[in-house]
Amino acid sequence: MKKNVGTGDRFLRVMLGVIALIVGLSGLLEGTLKWVALGIGAVMVLTASIQFCPLYTLLGINTCKVKSKK
Repeated sequence: MKKNVGTGDRFLRVMLGVIALIVGLSGLLEGTLKWVALGIGAVMVLTASIQFCPLYTLLGINTCKVKSKK
């Protein structure tokens, strides 16, 4: 897997993921919405930690700065 998630993107993913996990676990949401928030939170934190997003690959997006070789 080639890294495609940059530093700024990782920061936002961790912050949003943690917020979604807290909201899902806090009891503010019930039923399906609770599980959706937990799933989204887990995916955001996971993709930030491994620096790879499969959806970015499908869409051709890369926020990771790559050093060019000359």
